[in-house]
Amino acid sequence: MPRLVLCEPTELYNILNQVTKLSRLIEPNYLCLLDVRSKREYDESHVITALHVKKKMNEYLLPESVDLECVKHCVVYDNNTSTLEVLLKDDDDGSDSDGAGKDVMPRAAIQYGRMLTRHTCHPVYILKGGYERFSGMYHFLRTQKIIWMPQELDAFQPYPIEIVPGKVFLGNFSQACDPKIQKDLKIKAHINVSMETGPFFAGEADKLLHIQIEDSPEAQILPFLRHLCHFTGSHIQLGSVILIFSTRGISRSCAAAIAYLMHSNEQTLQRSWAYVKKCKNNMCPNWGLVTQLLEWEKIILGGFITNITDLLY
Repeated sequence: MPRLVLCEPTELYNILNQVTKLSRLIEPNYLCLLDVRSKREYDESHVITALHVKKKMNEYLLPESVDLECVKHCVVYDNNTSTLEVLLKDDDDGSDSDGAGKDVMPRAAIQYGRMLTRHTCHPVYILKGGYERFSGMYHFLRTQKIIWMPQELDAFQPYPIEIVPGKVFLGNFSQACDPKIQKDLKIKAHINVSMETGPFFAGEADKLLHIQIEDSPEAQILPFLRHLCHFTGSHIQLGSVILIFSTRGISRSCAAAIAYLMHSNEQTLQRSWAYVKKCKNNMCPNWGLVTQLLEWEKIILGGFITNITDLLY
């Protein structure tokens, strides 16, 4: 039977901001996001695209017009559930202090999540910390909008993907030049791994690292990786949030993010690759960059550990 799994706010943030050519939110079976708070709380504010869970005779109802068996991500949230453990409810006389004789009382999100597991073959995710924690971290993804038309989802502009929570984001050139994104994510430093330049970065010499390489198998990123990791680590120590970006945000910038994780965590190319791939589904560094990341693994760990042919599967 499918199980319940806690979902960190960063995971939901990344799910909401995945793209192919357009936002993946336009795909009907991509995400089913369900809000089990009261109708009043939902109407006041909720996470974008979230559906309010209805009740009938005090029983939760399945979401309408959603094929749960086909949905890739099913996420449920209430106000502040932070664990999958149930609550204990005291007996009416309040005399029991050691837990014996107390009723097991699941939180709303867990109760509804359990119900959903009977109707899907995928795990059901419970948002850790609920709406309170998520909205505190990503206030710009709150809304009062209830119905989303297809053209509105087409026009939705995704944010950069979060690689190191609250510290490192991964995006494209357009996102890097968007003042609203910089403000919302509190970006203070940039790593530009592309040939492009723009007036947005004028006068940011100490906050901008520009690695000018083409997105081609012949491009050499390896000579820049040590400086890239030092730049990133220094700004993180200063408390700055960093955006790593390239033209489309799927090749050179992804290679740079992988290289940083390999260095900072002293871990293999394969492990760092899998982590970034999970965060950003459409990442696709060119083969020349991949072979240089393998050389980077040798520099960091003293030998070749990863079989790079395995990275493609």
